[in-house]
Amino acid sequence: MAPPPNRPDPGSAAQKRLQMADIARIAGVSKATVSRALNHSPLVNEETRSRILALAAQFNYTINIGAQNLRRGQNRTVGVVVPFDSAARQHLTDPFFLSMLGALADALAARGLDMLLSRVAADQIDCAAQPFDTGRVIGIILIGQWRQHEQLNQLAARRVPIVVWGAQLPQQLYTTVGGDNVSGGMLATNHLIEHGRRRIAFFGDINIPEVAQRYRGYCNALTAAGLPVDPQLRVSVPFVPDGGTEAVREMARRSVLYDAIFACSDLLAMTAINALRELGREVPRDLGVVGYDDIVLAHYYHPPLTTIRQPIRAAGEALVASLLELIDGRVAASSQLPTELIVRSTAA
Repeated sequence: MAPPPNRPDPGSAAQKRLQMADIARIAGVSKATVSRALNHSPLVNEETRSRILALAAQFNYTINIGAQNLRRGQNRTVGVVVPFDSAARQHLTDPFFLSMLGALADALAARGLDMLLSRVAADQIDCAAQPFDTGRVIGIILIGQWRQHEQLNQLAARRVPIVVWGAQLPQQLYTTVGGDNVSGGMLATNHLIEHGRRRIAFFGDINIPEVAQRYRGYCNALTAAGLPVDPQLRVSVPFVPDGGTEAVREMARRSVLYDAIFACSDLLAMTAINALRELGREVPRDLGVVGYDDIVLAHYYHPPLTTIRQPIRAAGEALVASLLELIDGRVAASSQLPTELIVRSTAA
């Protein structure tokens, strides 16, 4: 069925009434029956419910159970989902995750909201919407895109209230809050260049959108300084504790000369420094190293880690505020938060 003329803006009350009326007319039932079927009421028989649910899927229509429950005071729980890569399986004890979860918990508690934490496989990220579809939560905050841009667009298209910590991408339908990764990559690389480093290795998986943007900043800084972008200096490693060790070993296998490392997480940077020590190379005497995130351990590491700080507390506030905008039926624009170079002892 073609969309009616003069269709209201997505998410408006008028459009929802129109869509429910469309489904009711095609199914040959009342709007009340459609509403009951979408809420899985036992008052609607199985055959009618199945037909209505199929039509709702065809029109990308989902009744916003979370908004109803929030208005009624029946549910004040937000789902926070941390995807995992089935191969790498980055653990929840990763300090970045813990910092982000703490910031979200504080931001939710300040608004009288509860948090339901869950994990889903990164290649099945559409499963993140299940707690919302069943009415357990009023909306979803997802930490990371994990190469699933299209799946996230599909969730947004059926108006699941979801906000993603991640990068802004072309043709994006969902709302993101993220750090300025391109600027962060440039800050890290420029700092190493300013301290005389010329062969700067890059450790990180550029198939992840945030890392790809950090790599773009790295390349921009090298090009602006008149330095070549050497693919032999880039090592693709996941965000796992031994990733830095593996990257250093890979550079040794390649027999490539390098005098600095820009690592896309602090854990990658720290484990890389440990691996370099085993090879008899000292930081910053022999190599400069800059990490990313500014986790708490970065300050206490030896030597204290120079890194790019992500505004985690501000991120938690922005993620929650954007989600509540979506739950209320308003448009929530994507936002990008500033990153900051934190100078300590590993690069100079």
